[in-house]
Amino acid sequence: MPNIRLSKPVYEALPYYYVAIGAIAFAARLYMTWWYWPVICITIGVIGVVGGAVVWLVRRSHRRAA
Repeated sequence: MPNIRLSKPVYEALPYYYVAIGAIAFAARLYMTWWYWPVICITIGVIGVVGGAVVWLVRRSHRRAA
């Protein structure tokens, strides 16, 4: 697996990006009319919000332990 290097500001903001993408997907669900797009938007929204929360909590617990 390649080692990807991100600048510190981008790395620190990743959980917020994940949550923002999830929130945008939840909002986009309101405007989608085809039968499968709301399900896709809800799935992306849940993954984004939960993923952002998990990354934030894991970082916080790791930093407290160090």
